[in-house]
This record gives sequence, structure tokens and C-alpha cells, in this order.
Amino acid sequence: MKKFNLDQTDHQILNMLVENARTPFTDIAKKLQVSAGTIHVRVKKMEDEGLIKGSTLILDYEKMNFDFIAHVGITIENTSQIKSIISSLEKIPYVTIAYITTGQFNVFCKIRTRDTKQAKEIIFSIDEIAGVKRTETMISMEECINDKSRMMNDLFKIK
Repeated sequence: MKKFNLDQTDHQILNMLVENARTPFTDIAKKLQVSAGTIHVRVKKMEDEGLIKGSTLILDYEKMNFDFIAHVGITIENTSQIKSIISSLEKIPYVTIAYITTGQFNVFCKIRTRDTKQAKEIIFSIDEIAGVKRTETMISMEECINDKSRMMNDLFKIK
């Protein structure tokens, strides 16, 4: 895969879009003192290269009364079952993220629910998936770090 080279302007554009994907190109252009057309062309090029894949909408789950988060480590009976297990997890809408992992668990996922009762139902439904040997659940007390821009800023430093 070809590496995409970013310059300082690309980095600044990305930084603003990571902070707010809905920032108008005209606002970015004003801040960077370039034309809106320049921003459009650069963003289009980054999309065409696959560097930018869509945009993100951030929901306030607490306001929607879905602020209970748990992380579930899943141990499976046989690694050949991983695809079917992931497929089954995709059918559970409250499983918001799932990773295939190494170490203690074969799959690690995040669930988001209204309360512990609903979380228990989701965890029990995960336990019932064919091939799941056992699960271990950790309740999230508070999300402390969820910052996409810190890593990006470090990765794209222009020297």
C-alpha cells in the first residue's frame, strides 16, 4: 500500500476535521488563509487515497439514557469459530465495538446499555453464542480518555 505524504496544511485540515467533522471548508480555509477550493481538493485527495473514511457523529449517550458501559472478554472453544462468533455479536445491537485479540481473551467487546439489568441480558446472550466457552465482564466506571487528536498530532508532526 502506497504511503500518503502529508504536509503541514493537510495536518491542520485533519486536526480541525477530527475535532469537528462538520466544520465547513470555508471556516477551515479562513483559519489556514487558503481558498475553500484548496481545502476541498485536499480533503478529496485524502478521501481518494483512503486516509479519510467518512465522518463521525458523536452522540451523547448519557442524554439518551445509555450511559452504562461494560467490557466483555470472550474466550472461545476453538479459533475456527471466530467468524461465526463475530457474526453473532454483530446481531446484538448493544455490542458497539468488538476486537479479535490475543492473550487471555479471543474477543474483547464493549457493550452500552441503559442499566445493569439490560447489561446482564446482553452478557447472557453473548454466553449463549455457539462456541463461546466463557465471558468475563468489567464495568466501566468512567471514560477518562477518548481523544483522537493527540495520537494524530504526534504521528503527523511535520519536521
